[in-house]
Amino acid sequence: MPTVDDVLKQVGEFGWFQKRAFLTLCLLSAAFAPIFVGIVFLGFTPDHHCRSPGVAELSRRCGWSRAEELNYTAPGPGAAGEAFPRQCRRYEVDWNRSALGCVDPLAGLAANGSRPPLGACEHGWVYDTPGSSIVTEFDLVCANAWKLDLFQSCVNVGFFLGSLTVGYMADRFGRKLCLLATVLVNAVAGVLMALVPGYVSVLLFRLLQGLVSKGSWMAGYTLITEFVGLDYRRTVAILYQAFFTVGLVLLAGLAYAIPHWRWLQLAVSLPTFLFLLNYWCVPESPRWLLSQKRNSQAVEIMNHIAQKNGKLPPEDVKMLSLEEDATGKLSPCFAELFRTPSLRKRTFILMYLWFSGSVLYQGLIMHMGATSGNLHLDFFYSALVEFPAAFVIFVTTDRIGRRYPLAVSNLVAGAACLIMVFISHDLHWVKITVACVGRMGITIAAQTLCLVNAELYPTFIRNLGMMVCSSLCDVGGIITPFMVFRLIEVWQDLPLALFGGLGLAAGGMTLLLPETKGVALPETIEDAENMQRKAKSKEKTIYFEVQTSEGPGS
Repeated sequence: MPTVDDVLKQVGEFGWFQKRAFLTLCLLSAAFAPIFVGIVFLGFTPDHHCRSPGVAELSRRCGWSRAEELNYTAPGPGAAGEAFPRQCRRYEVDWNRSALGCVDPLAGLAANGSRPPLGACEHGWVYDTPGSSIVTEFDLVCANAWKLDLFQSCVNVGFFLGSLTVGYMADRFGRKLCLLATVLVNAVAGVLMALVPGYVSVLLFRLLQGLVSKGSWMAGYTLITEFVGLDYRRTVAILYQAFFTVGLVLLAGLAYAIPHWRWLQLAVSLPTFLFLLNYWCVPESPRWLLSQKRNSQAVEIMNHIAQKNGKLPPEDVKMLSLEEDATGKLSPCFAELFRTPSLRKRTFILMYLWFSGSVLYQGLIMHMGATSGNLHLDFFYSALVEFPAAFVIFVTTDRIGRRYPLAVSNLVAGAACLIMVFISHDLHWVKITVACVGRMGITIAAQTLCLVNAELYPTFIRNLGMMVCSSLCDVGGIITPFMVFRLIEVWQDLPLALFGGLGLAAGGMTLLLPETKGVALPETIEDAENMQRKAKSKEKTIYFEVQTSEGPGS
């Protein structure tokens, strides 16, 4: 009986039908970018200082510039031994007094000639920005700064919970239904987030977006990889992830054109409703239909693919079936991931790699957003370097292998973070250049890790291993905002030092994994245990053949 891959070889592994579906679903990947890292623009924190009633009128009367107004009326850097006195403290002065002069108005207010005492910002803040963000609207600064961290952590909590629940939905009710349901909820939640008035309401809809948006991305990824033939599966998987970078580039331009966060949120949410057109453009996965014993519908879709590709389906297409799985009777469970020493070691290493990769990727983006001199340009430049990352993966994974590119890319990302610590903030372009190198390194690592994770587990626990290990990516995303924004208050480069250590450790731990290039996917626990031995044997065989062909004296 023919399998789906057998039929695709005759009707087209990547014909007109697959190309159209691929481009349509890749838009989902691009639309995921504003949700994943949108905090850079939705939650940017501009320069600010305490609002003091009467200061604006006094400044107009005296003709002060903005710098003069701050120097005369707000505590300067380092005042009272605090890290951010101007942003979070104010002089306890009645600025409506008519007796205050225009030259050093605070002089003489204190009996001993010192400055007046400092107090909290009871009347809010003044923000130095032409636009708006959730920070400026809800005053998420000073004592309330942790609420900005919570805003980003909420979406990662949603990713974590959604990857479990939506993944089950896709396997239980189908890829297409899961895709359409998550797209609808994502679009509605995104629009409502831009319209609701309070911070708590915004937070709840942000959490809801997280619950479904990663599910939409995963459903699109699964559909496109199940529609194409075996020879194109790796290519479309890498390109699908590359379209996420397209979304990053477009986000930078859109945020520059729309500096107000509510309008920006609407601009990235409303087009999501267009993905509901996939109801007519993209059919259900025939592989999933076969797994549900709905063979007649699977055959109908394969005939549709053949028609769109201009090919004739094989005569035995009605006998379409899934490949027989020798391990089909085995029941996957969490304990199987730790059953043997080799699997146990791989599981712990992969969990750490997913965690560190998430922290470095999101952390570099957030750190740049918090310290950048030109946010939009710096974000744009750093997003562009992700395009070469896809090319590097294409070139290296089949020629060099998986392990060494994964290790080197993690080491490069970690080293770049440590180098940035020692670069002066005055050399901004040098710091951004090194940050871009680190960003490309961690992008290569993250995309290669998806491939490696799937190749290290036996068939019956492959999906489980991917789900459990990759869940640490979301755990990393939950704590990253607190790591970045709180540690910056201690020392601006402290997060980079921490990222550097995580990246270097990830590079070293990767070398403990077996090479999977040219090694058949393990079907059983025994196959997985023998992978290291097979990989070493293959390397020795290749070395021996090269030496023999060149001769001992060459």
